[in-house]
Amino acid sequence: MKPNILLIMVDDMGYADLGCYGSSIETPNLDRLAANGLRYTQFCNTARCCPARAALLTGLYPHQTGMGWMTAANLGTDGYTGDLGPRCATIAEALKPVGYSTYLSGKWHLTYDLYMKPGASQHSWPLQRGFDRYFGLLSGGASYWSPDKLVLGNEFIKPGKDFYLTDAITGRACDFINEHHGGGRQDPWFLYLAYTAPHWPLHAHAADIARYRGKFRMGWDRYREQVHARQIKLGVVQERWGLTPREKNAPAWDSLSGEAQDTFDLRMAIYAAQLTAMDRGVGRVVETMKRNGALDNTLVLFLSDNGACAEEIHAKSRDPKTFGTADSFESYGLPWANASDTPFRRFKKWVHEGGIATPMIAHWPNGLSECGKITEQLAHITDFMPTCLEVAGAKYPGGLPDPVGKSLVPAFHGRAYDRGPVHFEHEGNRALRHGKWKLVAEDMNGPWELYDMEEDRCELNDLASSKPEKAREMAAEWERLAMAYDVFPLDGRGWFQRIEADPAIQSNNYDWGKK
Repeated sequence: MKPNILLIMVDDMGYADLGCYGSSIETPNLDRLAANGLRYTQFCNTARCCPARAALLTGLYPHQTGMGWMTAANLGTDGYTGDLGPRCATIAEALKPVGYSTYLSGKWHLTYDLYMKPGASQHSWPLQRGFDRYFGLLSGGASYWSPDKLVLGNEFIKPGKDFYLTDAITGRACDFINEHHGGGRQDPWFLYLAYTAPHWPLHAHAADIARYRGKFRMGWDRYREQVHARQIKLGVVQERWGLTPREKNAPAWDSLSGEAQDTFDLRMAIYAAQLTAMDRGVGRVVETMKRNGALDNTLVLFLSDNGACAEEIHAKSRDPKTFGTADSFESYGLPWANASDTPFRRFKKWVHEGGIATPMIAHWPNGLSECGKITEQLAHITDFMPTCLEVAGAKYPGGLPDPVGKSLVPAFHGRAYDRGPVHFEHEGNRALRHGKWKLVAEDMNGPWELYDMEEDRCELNDLASSKPEKAREMAAEWERLAMAYDVFPLDGRGWFQRIEADPAIQSNNYDWGKK
């Protein structure tokens, strides 16, 4: 009997933000899936949300799908159209021919921004890309209390009374499962559950915030040390890697005033509350599968789209008394993002480990023999498509570029394999991981750095000068793959420069983010 497939992606969560990866944030439902499943310690995403979603759903590198950057602009080349293109198929499109019903609840963010309005083309909306049912957010982020660009099927809708986006995403996912099984149907289903949490803004239920208030007053310096110690004990990092220094733009906690410390404690409490609400939602979905007799034969895969987000977002009221409510629009800030990415360097958008390392949990009672274990097998977000194809007995549609990923199934049974090279580029940040070696550069003109990831996963000891031949060999391989995957031309422009370069955006008087 073909398994159901539940693919859960969260937004802007760091490697260290789950209890089963060292956090003090309460995530009991995901911890339970991990305890009865398989945890990955060497799983990579693409460092940013749109590219990650394209890679996840197609098994291709994001540039191959047109999503080398964001949906905010068409930069005029095949790799950067800002719209999920026709040269790829989604998991939903690939599974439908072998009898799967396909559902999506949550964030999409694969449609060019100018198509996210009534009357615009819907060719790259979910129902036109293989999904039978869709509820969620077309765009990248929004108020949790009153989001715009909220869609049901192909129609824009308005949030109702007492709306909270995380709970709504959960509720609709449960509805899809209940309705599928309610008529006694035996056909399998694929459900893509894409939470916006814990992406900014900091919006959470007051009761969830209260349970964490004061728990982060020790500050990010001591918190990072505590998380790191737990990670070592859990086996999700190696002690020999060390702990990266506090990021240069993060002040020492003890240098802050008491008032500043209290506000930062509040920010992290709201962030933690957002994760707890997401974890509670995962628990509700798991219980819904249990009630329908579907849990044992469902492959559950969980990950984050990129590392923690260091973006400083401050809008609406700056009064901490409003934080968490609809009157505020805040992020938790760079120093806490540094803590979320413990023990690694950098953040979302960069391709050092803090930007691309994600927790990944696989759970499948009927098909996973490595229950309760940890794997160090290298894997990448493009590996989900070939995994789904294998377990579903499906084939990738002909006439399209073959997926670049490799199936995860061997690791489900404890078998190691050569993953081959993994290629990265985002906003000029570049990397290549091949075996134990990683070549990485910050910004399009930054020098190449070389690291031995078995001994130095925290990227503290650059070997580029002592191993120049290895660095040159990997640089040549990075460039060859970049040519093959539509990465060139590299673009060193900033966010608003890229948007302003798009004539369609200009003619539409587009002002996203400038208010």
